Amino acid sequence: MDPMILTFTAGIVAGAMNALAGGGSFVSLPALIAAGVPPVQANTSSTVALFPGGLASAWAYRDGSRSVGTVPLRALLLTTLCGGLVGAILLLRTSSAAFTFVLPWLLLLASLALAFGRRLGEALRARWHIHAYAVLAVQFALGVYGGYFGGAVGIMMIAVWGLLDSRDLKHLNAPRTLLVSAANAVAVLAFVVANAVRWPETLAMLVGAIVGGYGGAHLGRRAPAGAIRALTLLATSCITLAFFVKTYAPALLHRV
Repeated sequence: MDPMILTFTAGIVAGAMNALAGGGSFVSLPALIAAGVPPVQANTSSTVALFPGGLASAWAYRDGSRSVGTVPLRALLLTTLCGGLVGAILLLRTSSAAFTFVLPWLLLLASLALAFGRRLGEALRARWHIHAYAVLAVQFALGVYGGYFGGAVGIMMIAVWGLLDSRDLKHLNAPRTLLVSAANAVAVLAFVVANAVRWPETLAMLVGAIVGGYGGAHLGRRAPAGAIRALTLLATSCITLAFFVKTYAPALLHRV
C-alpha cells in the first residue's frame, strides 16, 4: 500500500479511536513504522499527527478546567510541561534500536492502563488518600511518560487524581485533556525544533486524524459504549502481542 494512503487511513482510525475510547497511538505508531519511518521518528511523528485532535478536545473542555483537589491547576500544568519536555528530550536521545526493544513494554503498559486504569483508580480511591505534593511528583513522572510515549497517559492521570479529589471522575476530564495536551504540546515543539518529524507521512496522518476524530465523535453517540471498549481493548492487545512477537521471537528462535 502507498505510504500516504496507509498513514492517512491509519490517521482516520487513530482519530476515531481517540474520540471513542483512546488508544489511537496503537494504530498511528505501527502504521508509520510500516510506512518505512524509523521507530523513534515514527513516535515523534505520531505525537505531532494526533496533537491537533487532542488540542481540540482540550478547547472543548476549557470551561471545566479547574484545580484537582487542593492542587492548583497552574501547578499541575507547569509540572506537566516540565515533565513533557524531559520526556521529549529523552526520546530524542534514544536510539532506534533501544526504542524498538522497549516499545512492546510501553505498549503493554498502555494496554493495561486502558484495560484496568479506571477500575484501579476507583479501588485505590476507596482505600487511600495522598498528599498534594505526592500528586505533583507523580504528575511530573506522567508528564515525562507523556512526552516520551504517552499511550493512555490520560487514564493514568485520572487514576492518580482520584486519590486526591472527591469529585465524580467524569468531572476530571477537563483538566485531563488540558494536561495531556500540555505534555504533547511541549513534546511537539521539541520534536519540530529538533527536525525529528517525517512531515509527508505526518501531514497525511494529521488530516486523517481530524476526519476520524470528527466521525468518531458522532459514532460515539450511537454505538454501545461496551462494544467500543471491547473492540478497543481487542485491537490494542493484538497490536501489543504482535510487537512482542516481532521484537523478541527471532532471538528466542535463534537460541532454540
